[in-house]
Formats: sequence, structure tokens, C-alpha cells
Amino acid sequence: MGSALLLCGPGIGRNRGIARAEESFGFEQVRRMAAALASRPYQPPDEVMPAVLRDMSYDQYRAIRFRPSSALWADGGGFKAQFFHRGFLYRRRVRVGVIEGGTVTPVAYRPDMFDLGGLDVPDMPDLGFAGVRLHHPAGGGSTGDEFAVFLGASYFRLIARGQEYGISGRGVAVNTGGSEPEEFPDFTEFWIERPGAGAEEITVLALLDGPSVTGAFRFRLRPGDTTGAQVDASLILRQPVGRLGLAPLTSMFLHGENGPRGFDDFRPEMHDSDGLLMLDGAGVWSWRPLVNGRPAPLATGYAMAGPKGFGLMQRDRDFASYLDVQAMHERRPSFWVEPRGDWGQGALELYEFPSLEEYNDNIVAYWVPQRAPEPGRPLDFGYALTVMGGGTGLHPLGRVTGTRIGSAERLRPTVPPSPERRFFVVDFEGDGLPGHGSGLSADVTASAGAVVEPIVEHVPQTGGWRLYFEYRPGKAGPAELAARLMRGDRVMTETWRFTW
Repeated sequence: MGSALLLCGPGIGRNRGIARAEESFGFEQVRRMAAALASRPYQPPDEVMPAVLRDMSYDQYRAIRFRPSSALWADGGGFKAQFFHRGFLYRRRVRVGVIEGGTVTPVAYRPDMFDLGGLDVPDMPDLGFAGVRLHHPAGGGSTGDEFAVFLGASYFRLIARGQEYGISGRGVAVNTGGSEPEEFPDFTEFWIERPGAGAEEITVLALLDGPSVTGAFRFRLRPGDTTGAQVDASLILRQPVGRLGLAPLTSMFLHGENGPRGFDDFRPEMHDSDGLLMLDGAGVWSWRPLVNGRPAPLATGYAMAGPKGFGLMQRDRDFASYLDVQAMHERRPSFWVEPRGDWGQGALELYEFPSLEEYNDNIVAYWVPQRAPEPGRPLDFGYALTVMGGGTGLHPLGRVTGTRIGSAERLRPTVPPSPERRFFVVDFEGDGLPGHGSGLSADVTASAGAVVEPIVEHVPQTGGWRLYFEYRPGKAGPAELAARLMRGDRVMTETWRFTW
């Protein structure tokens, strides 16, 4: 494997001996580092720090401020990089280097980079950083020009211009939604390529390390009205895993029109994403609304070959749906993933678990390949990640805009009564849908139980269409429901999906 790899284990954050003398440092060198890590036992990242930082409160951590004058390239008019202090929940040390002219210069921690908010930290050691954030005039929301954050495990958050942070991406998901304990590998080291004058894109390399997997990542980020990220990754397993999730997205859904109404909340809806949008290899678009309030976590897999795209979307952009002036959920981003190359057979999996707190991310979506790689064998893949608003321009079909569920007993009483009967109302809108009198019909199926009397009607108030149907679950257990609107043999809408 070459002598250079022998120098690239954990703790090589000093950025010495990473590449051969004749090589410029780049993604290939990080891939070699990941391979070297995978061949050795896992060593957790450094968490050593003064007790005052380890035991600090949430409010104390929020009071710490990075001084903008200490940012990388602070005097320029383009990209800038700032850093997060270690402490509170963010205890693991992250090393950072700058790539310029093919060589790496480490970024040294200095206490004067930060305003510690009055915190007294004696004998401040060389702490390193907890994470990185990027700024550019083309991006950012209400807090300024920040558009990207890498902080905690392998999480990263992105926003487009005018948005507020919500959904997160992750480097990898390990045993999410499975019977084995979930693992959260860390980005332990970052390298940022110094952008040239007037650059519209910045490149960040990252090294991933965890008990079962290592990896190398390259993020090419372009902020703007829609922020784009070209992601290249190479994963190597140390040991077999029960479930390996690629391009995972993590979000929050507390309550909405399709969930239980038991939340004592002044806000009509509360979520960072309201549905999973999918495009399979056959070109079929599907929408799965998110649900909270089930008695137990639920993992739902949608098997397909060669996925063309998927994303957790915040489709509802109306302030009146949330009525939260501070949180501004109508401005939360949607993440749309487009795989590069053929990802083969597998399943797009949605994992939902019950939550009573808006601060808990309880939604995860990710791609699970049919066969995980053997330990020691790299899995190389890439994808384009687009940060957008509601994503209404992704396809020309009618789109689902609402899912409402209630008892069918009051509407269609029977003798004897059957409280298990449910009444579904699904709304579709879109410029491509015809107007009143156009003869749309419904194609509704259930993998178990029975669908009764589907009815479609035009909604003049919205210009869209509404589907009504009764569902009788019976005693068959879980069921997958699907529905779409048709005009003769022509598909007019995306396919609505729901897990009962």
C-alpha cells in the first residue's frame, strides 16, 4: 500500500506525511487514509477538555461566539471559513487544514479566536475545533451569509439564499432503523481548498471514522438561490454491518394535517419536512407524507433498481400553516439527492420514530444497497445534492399537497359500527392538471384490507383535485396504500403512498 499510508492513521491531523512528495494533496490521499484506518482497530476521537467546557449548559455554549476577524480569508469578499468551539455536546476534536498549491497547512486553535461569553476557562489547552462553517455573500438566511455547517458526528447542514436551517445531511447511516445498535461515525478531519478570487464554488474534503466504517468525502459547494453540492464518497467497512445507508437525510416532523391532533400547540403544523419524494429507475414519481405519533418506530423500504432521485421536502411554504414568527418553518430547505451512475438494486428506506419534542430529529431517509460491500473493499459512489424550496419544479405532474385522515364512521355509519374504518382525503395540485369537468379518475390500491368507493372531485378554491376514499384495514396487519389520478390511460399525478 506504500509507505505514505503508514503515516496516515488517527491523529495525523498535523497534516504531515499525508501524501508522497511528488503528489498534490487531494481526495485520493484521503481515500488512502480511510483505507489505512479501516485496516486497524477503531480508536474514538479525542474528547479530553477542561471540565468547565465538558459540563457547560446549552445556553453557555450558545453564548460562545467566533470572532469574524479570525476567519480564514476574512479580508476577502468571497468565501470565508469560521469554526465551532468544543464543549457541551460537541466534545470530539476535529482537525482542520487548508489546501493551497497542493500542500496542506494546519489551522491552529487559538483562544482569542472566540468570545467565550464570560466563561472562565483556566489553562486553555490546544483544543482544536468542534466543526466548521462556511460563509459567502451568495448564500445565507436571516443570520447573515453563512450557508454550510459541519458539526457533530458526520452531520452537515446547508441552506440556499433566504432560507433557515432545518434538515441535515449525513455522511453515512449505520444500522439506522435496524435491530442492531445504531452507530454515528465522525468526520474527524477536514481540509478546505483555498478558493481563488471570485470563485463561486468551494471544496471541502473530510475523513470519516467509526467503529464499523471509515470513509473519504469530497464536497464541492456552490451557494446561491439554490445551493448545490456535488458529493463524492468512498466507504470502507471494518466489519460487516446490518444496514448501510447511503446519502442519508435527517429531519423533524412533529405534527401536520396528516398526523394525530393530540399536540397542545398553538401552531397548526410543526415540521422541517413534510414528505419523502422519490423517483425510481422506471421514471415513477412518488410522494410519501411523513407521520409522527405511531406507537413504535417504523422503517418502510421502497425497493427499486437504479434510483434517479429522492429527497425530504418541505413542500408547504405558507406561513399560515405554521404561524411561528421566530422559527419560520415555511423557509426551511428541502434536500433533493440525484445519484450519479447506477446505484443498482436496493431500497429507499424511510425511518420514522415517535417524538414529542420539536428539537428531536425523528425522520431519516437513505438508500440501502441490496448488498453491502465486504469489509476492506471500497464502496465508491457520488451524488448531486440540491438545496431548494418546495421542489415544485422537479416534475410536471400534479403533486400531493395534503393528506388528511379521520374516522369514516360518522360519514358512513354502519350497523354494527366499525371504528377501525378510516376516511382518507388526498389533495393534488399543479399547473398540468385540467379544470372542472375533465373526467379524472382514481387508481387506488392497498396491499391488505379494502379500499371502498374512491371519489375524485375538482376543488375550485385551489384549482386542484381531491381524492376521497374509505379504507377498511381488517385484521391483515400493516398495509401499503397507493393512489394516483388518471385521465384515461394517462398518469396525471405523482403516486401518493402511505403506510398503515
